[in-house]
Amino acid sequence: MGVVEAEALHGAVEALAVSLQPHVATAFFVFSACTVALAALLAVVRLRPPWWCDCAVCEAYLTASWTGEFDNLCDWYAHLLRTSPAQTVHVHVLRNVLTANPVTVDHVLRACFDNYPKGAPFSAILADFLGRGIFNVDGDAWLFQRKLAAAELASPALRAFAARVVASELRCRLIPLLHSASREGNGKVLDLQDVFRRFAFDSICKISFGLDPGCLELSMPVSTLVEAFDTASTLSARRATVPMQIIWRLKRFLNVGDERKLRDAVRLVDALAAEVIRQRRKLGGAASGSDLLSRFMGSIDDDKYLRDIVVSFMLAGRDTIASALTAFFLLLSDHPEVATAIRDEVARVTGDSNRTMAATFDKLKDMHYVHAALYESMRLFPPVQFDSKFAAGDDTLPDGTVVAKGTRVTYHAYAMGRMESVWGPDCAEFRPERWLRDGRFVPESPYRYPVFQAGVRVCIGKELALMEMKAVIVAVVRSFDIEAIARSSRRPKFAPGLTATFAGGLPVRVRRWRARASGHNPPI
Repeated sequence: MGVVEAEALHGAVEALAVSLQPHVATAFFVFSACTVALAALLAVVRLRPPWWCDCAVCEAYLTASWTGEFDNLCDWYAHLLRTSPAQTVHVHVLRNVLTANPVTVDHVLRACFDNYPKGAPFSAILADFLGRGIFNVDGDAWLFQRKLAAAELASPALRAFAARVVASELRCRLIPLLHSASREGNGKVLDLQDVFRRFAFDSICKISFGLDPGCLELSMPVSTLVEAFDTASTLSARRATVPMQIIWRLKRFLNVGDERKLRDAVRLVDALAAEVIRQRRKLGGAASGSDLLSRFMGSIDDDKYLRDIVVSFMLAGRDTIASALTAFFLLLSDHPEVATAIRDEVARVTGDSNRTMAATFDKLKDMHYVHAALYESMRLFPPVQFDSKFAAGDDTLPDGTVVAKGTRVTYHAYAMGRMESVWGPDCAEFRPERWLRDGRFVPESPYRYPVFQAGVRVCIGKELALMEMKAVIVAVVRSFDIEAIARSSRRPKFAPGLTATFAGGLPVRVRRWRARASGHNPPI
């Protein structure tokens, strides 16, 4: 080889080395980070933190041995809480105290409210998805959003606007869709959970943003926003099940696995929420609409803050409504006598089965059995199965459980609905009559029934949500029989997420119901 060839070869090697240098550096950095992370995890395991425990509960959680007997984590927790004398259990590896004791719930949500905020650990878990939205903040940020939202949600104009939106969605979309399914005979199967999720999404987008995504047209694919929203909700909830936050934080740092999927989903949610805000501004913003976003725009100029509010209202207005309605109709399929009682009440209160939808809306407040049936359904299947706070300081719960600063304290609404000590020996039964006194609905203490939370953080959208759900129940039950296929409320299977969602949906057959006794057909 000549001198020229040698120099040329040397130059090529140098050029190759220079071009590979960034890649080699990146690979070395990733390898080093993984090595350090692995060493840190091994050190944590060797040190066995003071909250580590070899008790039967923690072992069952870590090994997932509970799945041999229970289909859902919430059912295992309910079993543990029923068998606990104090109705309180400490899952040490999660630093999580769970309770189904109404006295303890009162202590956390009212008596010692200041000591039990959402807390930094909870906010960190949901920060990428919910940002600074009302469900993920404490202190002044929470108080500002709550006061603003409470004032708007109490507005008669907004409530009238929401009622018009729901009536329109029922009349023009949901009822015609179910009527179409009922005409196709026994072969037509509908996923009612998917239908209610689409219905609730359309409704909340109209009420909150003044925009119509048209999701209830089943011929249309689910929108990109809905898919991204579902993914972000599921993966954010999964973070809370990891024993050590360092695990998901490391995966987020390395942008791998679920954390990479979550980042991609949140990026889509951000982009589409920004588009919602842009469209609202294009239509005139605060001066142009009756929707919630227009009203918020009058007080908030920060688009990132508005984005967080948009996402929070989507979560509250779609997922919880759809979850509650899906569970209600699953229970109704198992209890046709309740459907009969609802039809009897609707006929008695409205006086005419052919009254218009708007006239029926005006009578919802007089339908005490409908209200009781909905409350009873949510007792057994609360849309949000549990809620957590983090102790700002050391405390002792009324049952004697010692809570160290930084410990997560969770009241488990799903378990509370199944506690014989709270609801009596028939607690597992779907019995709307337990809420009625002389035919009138009588509420229970919110600390026995924390479905809408209680105390200072009680749900400010409660009345709006109840109006929407009761309107759907009345409109559907007076016109259709809903039969769940191969599903029972006795042994449900839930999918992971921030709200209770049935794994595999709720396949049903829809049949037209006819009032044989009166000879009248119910209205569409």
